[in-house]
Amino acid sequence: MSQPCDLGAHEARSAMSRGELSPVELTVSCLERVDELNPTLNAVVARWDEVALNAARAAERELQAGNAAGVLHGLPVAIKDLQATQGLVTTYGTEFYRHHVPSEDAGIVARVKAAGGIIIGKTNIPEMSIGANTINRIFGATGNPYDPTLTCGGSSGGSAVAVAAGMAPLATGSDHGGSLRIPASFCGVVGHRATPGTVPNETRTVTQTNYSLQGPMARTVDDAALLLAAIARRDRDSRKDPMSFPLDANQFLTIDAPALEDFEIGFTQDFGGLPVSAHVRESFAQRVEYLEQRGATVREVELDLTDAIDVDWQLRADIFATQYHREIEFFDDTFNPNVFRSYETALSTSVLAIAQARRRQKELFETVDHVFDDVDVLLCPTVSVPPFPWTSLHPSAIDGCPVDNYMAWLGLTSCLTVVGHPVTALPAGLDNGGLPVGLQCVGPMYHDWSLLGFAKCLEGHFADSAMFAAAIPDRNEILQSDARCEALGRKAAIAAAQ
Repeated sequence: MSQPCDLGAHEARSAMSRGELSPVELTVSCLERVDELNPTLNAVVARWDEVALNAARAAERELQAGNAAGVLHGLPVAIKDLQATQGLVTTYGTEFYRHHVPSEDAGIVARVKAAGGIIIGKTNIPEMSIGANTINRIFGATGNPYDPTLTCGGSSGGSAVAVAAGMAPLATGSDHGGSLRIPASFCGVVGHRATPGTVPNETRTVTQTNYSLQGPMARTVDDAALLLAAIARRDRDSRKDPMSFPLDANQFLTIDAPALEDFEIGFTQDFGGLPVSAHVRESFAQRVEYLEQRGATVREVELDLTDAIDVDWQLRADIFATQYHREIEFFDDTFNPNVFRSYETALSTSVLAIAQARRRQKELFETVDHVFDDVDVLLCPTVSVPPFPWTSLHPSAIDGCPVDNYMAWLGLTSCLTVVGHPVTALPAGLDNGGLPVGLQCVGPMYHDWSLLGFAKCLEGHFADSAMFAAAIPDRNEILQSDARCEALGRKAAIAAAQ
């Protein structure tokens, strides 16, 4: 039976405005869903029940008095454990910060609160948000809501699971090489990686970069855009981010979807030869063919981004050294060894190698940007493989070809990080194994509103198909799988996380 927590953000807002639902009822329902499913899924790692309920009561009083002005008024929001929350523990997924309670909110959290959002808790991440499998040595692994023995992706995995399972209608995430898009794809939800600078990030350590982006996660495009309207607002904190450009965030409150036949769709399965499994290729081809049958103008785009993977590796080294060189001497052996190995790799990278990568990055950007001279939106798969067991940090092989490291299977998302164009991760039903399939919708720089409109159009057409419509996880299946998770032993994740 459907509960208030199963409502989308826009549905809940409308119900509250009509007096059919109160912020307290919605918040209680979300917390009850956390009680029910989190022991199996392990998505929420720090709870704030009493504070959330007090905020919901205040929101209810404001609603009754006609003072509900915020765009997120009365809506529960889950916060990624990478983003500081005043008064609520923020661990960054590592033992070193297990008891760290920030004295102030990160800008993204402050904007959620200013918009009337109710913070219900923090969501699980890989240690220091490094990796695309949400697993760490404090809290263990977060399970996929369609099969809790499988990974939910990462690094915003806990947020994706919380949204998919109805623990919150909205959640925050962040994205380096795919940290919003990969878990959105694996969990059947929407994530939006905006044009760099759209969402201010006052904690970034590099002035101009396509990395360290923050963004929304939700069940629908409209709901993701609603959260984007809140977190993209310009305020005092946003001035601390040199990438934050003038923007009216209110544009995201209403997303207009064009007719499918009114725009041209380009697609690529592998950006010129990146590793993509036959399973993913088949699922992607089915969805492209379906859109064509619905009247879309579709064309395959010749686009080679295969060397973007090497560029990404060099740029990540630069980012990693910049981000950690002041703190790493204070880190101890409670940190995952991968943190130290990545830092040492960064230090061994030459200035020339980074310079060559930056120059090639500009050329790759131009290559992708030219695509939008001929098409309005570019479609591609999100992840090269379907979800795999969380007991492995990454897949060991793709169709028999070995995967060398934790980044080698992420080319479909990391190549787009390199060029920087905005991407909406869109759910498109289940594969023949009952697991979510996700697409990346890529648009021109600074055209996020239009891109979200294209994604909303595709979302509507997929909704007309039983095969391609966004699915809802089965709560009973999740609860029945609890014994399997216990048999595996979630704390076995500790070994895998090393």
